[in-house]
Amino acid sequence: MPTAVRIFEYTWRYWKTLTIAFICLVFFTVIDLYVPDLVRQVIDCSIKGSAGVASGRTSCPLHVNPTELAAHTAVLIIVLTVLKGIFQFGQGYLGEFGAQGTAYDLRNEMYAHFQRLSFSWHDRAQTGQLMARATSDVEQLRFFTGRASLQLAQMACMTVGITIVLFLTNWKLALASLVMLPFLLRTVEHYSASVRPLFRNVQEELAQLAAIVQENLGGAKVVRAFAREPDEIAKFNRQDDRLQEQLIAAAEVQAYMNPLMDVIANLGTVVVLWFGGYLVVQGELTVGQLVAFNTYLLLLVRPARRLGFLISQCSRALAAGERIFEILDAPVEVKDAEGAKPLPQITGRVQFEHVGVSYYPGEPVLKDVTFEARAGQVVALLGATGSGKTSIINLIPRFYDVSAGRVLIDGYDVRDVQIKTLRGQIGMVLQDNTLFTGTIRDNIAFGVPHADDDEVLAVAKAARAHPFIMEFPEGYDTKVGERGVTLSGGQKQRISIARALLLDPRILILDDFTSAVDNETEALIREALKTLMRGRTTFVIAQRVSTVQSADQIIVLDHGQIVGRGTHQQLLETNEIYSEIYRLQLMDTSAKEALAREAVGSRAP
Repeated sequence: MPTAVRIFEYTWRYWKTLTIAFICLVFFTVIDLYVPDLVRQVIDCSIKGSAGVASGRTSCPLHVNPTELAAHTAVLIIVLTVLKGIFQFGQGYLGEFGAQGTAYDLRNEMYAHFQRLSFSWHDRAQTGQLMARATSDVEQLRFFTGRASLQLAQMACMTVGITIVLFLTNWKLALASLVMLPFLLRTVEHYSASVRPLFRNVQEELAQLAAIVQENLGGAKVVRAFAREPDEIAKFNRQDDRLQEQLIAAAEVQAYMNPLMDVIANLGTVVVLWFGGYLVVQGELTVGQLVAFNTYLLLLVRPARRLGFLISQCSRALAAGERIFEILDAPVEVKDAEGAKPLPQITGRVQFEHVGVSYYPGEPVLKDVTFEARAGQVVALLGATGSGKTSIINLIPRFYDVSAGRVLIDGYDVRDVQIKTLRGQIGMVLQDNTLFTGTIRDNIAFGVPHADDDEVLAVAKAARAHPFIMEFPEGYDTKVGERGVTLSGGQKQRISIARALLLDPRILILDDFTSAVDNETEALIREALKTLMRGRTTFVIAQRVSTVQSADQIIVLDHGQIVGRGTHQQLLETNEIYSEIYRLQLMDTSAKEALAREAVGSRAP
């Protein structure tokens, strides 16, 4: 019920449209209820006017010519049928309009909530699962609110109307027709309880299948590079088998329950014909009334046959609603504090005071990290994979919140200021470069959409991206493709740098920004950044010591703790971990140079 109520709350936003749709539904239901009574009058008048049966009991109006009545009734039924069609169109169109509006609101709210949810939530979520909930589950709700719910409403109106008409016609026969109703209601209740968890499982397995497809398509190159196509196909087939099992289980319940409900409904018709015939013989009921009575029952049996389908759709919609509301109810862990104020223009001084971070309870990622980066300084973070470098830079724009201590920018705790004004003064070039479908110009101006061509050109030149951009036939209007597939890793890196620089940030974060470029390109970028980093506080994460030698302050991390701090020369003399990293990288460089010389020598004549 809570899920159904919440779905209704979204649907109620379109109450005016749905109210008109319901009025149309009532009108064409009234027409459905009136037509059998017209048929009754024609039959009874025909019997009254027939030889040999004039003395029979009928409900034909006095002084009415049966032939004229039949002609007038035929015309009236045609008019009523046209009106019914108009009302059905209104009900169908307006009902679908309301349903599409409900789906529209849900999709928008889910997407907006995706943008607000914290990085920690996205770390645990599967993209394919989220896509399935935002598309397939919303579509299930749309279908139910647009068609199935109105059909259920029509069935309810028809049931109430026909019940009233039947009791007014003959209360004995009406009671007889309700003999099978308790059995039908019990069957419906059992069907609903049985099929709902099955459809919940169907939606879960379908979402898991979507996650596998999305993951496989996103990593298509890796799959082919390792010749894992057969294993991925087998993985997909196993999940598809699980989905099929759930669908077959649901189909089995439907295949059993739908005919059962048909049988119960038809048994009600049998009772009416048998007992109704007896009442006609006894003179308590006319033939026309019996025909009308049976017609009314058929009007109930027809939607009753769709009851199984409607119940399954209702169950699927409720299951889909539960999954959708799981996302909408997911808490936003990192959000503006109550009364948070805008962060004023900063100089870029960053302080970490006894900072600790744990993504999972009992598993600290950072432990008692304390340091200060003065405005305009270049601070390098160095350490092995998993030492906590990325965790530190994620705390500055408040992608995650600290578990202990605090992070200050110009003396402001990042948790006390508005996130938008905080991140608007921080530029980032992440290790995993994400470009969006569109042109190179669009991607560079992603953070400043109103930037003009001169500004885009300036930062592209500064990031040493301009030369390769102009090599493309369409220049800055070149389409980068999905995730930037038309560009090399180094090209994407330089576009990402240009994108960050266009923000003109006071704090610049470079997360292993030279990982995807060669030595020559790295030298060009580093040369450009010397000027661009002036006046900005810059945090640099790098694996190579050569990248961070000129930093004002190098922080060496190991297992989430600071184990060294100083300049390159100071750390070489005082820090064993740093000097060991430097020595190993020198050896590695020397070995590569020796191999290169050997390769050149082997090709010499």
